Amino acid sequence: MFRLNIYLRSVWFSPAGRRVYFSAAPTSGLFRTSTPRKMTKGTSSFGKRRNKTHTLCRRCGSKAYHLQKSTCGKCGYPSKRKRKYNWSAKAKRRSTTGTGRMRHMKVVFRRFRNGFREGTVPKPRRAAVAASSSS
Repeated sequence: MFRLNIYLRSVWFSPAGRRVYFSAAPTSGLFRTSTPRKMTKGTSSFGKRRNKTHTLCRRCGSKAYHLQKSTCGKCGYPSKRKRKYNWSAKAKRRSTTGTGRMRHMKVVFRRFRNGFREGTVPKPRRAAVAASSSS
């Protein structure tokens, strides 16, 4: 045999004009509830979300800085070392050497091509020599 569970709900109005909800379950009899039963995590819950947990990070600029924890989920700020893990190759690719300005490395590459020479004077150019001799 199978067992049939019945759940009924009725809405009545009190003399004050308020709604009164009565629920009837086969095991507990008739009982009064103040509001209708809502066990939802969906549409009605999304309207209550008006507080921001994350804001912009000062170091990496992403919106991953948690206000209560005071840490960035992307770069690990305020930790001295930048957050990086070897289990995410694509994340390393997004923030590795060459994805930014490389102000210092551009200078180092140029100096490498010339053998890191220092204290030398450049040779005079032919056009500059010809212009100075003709005048």
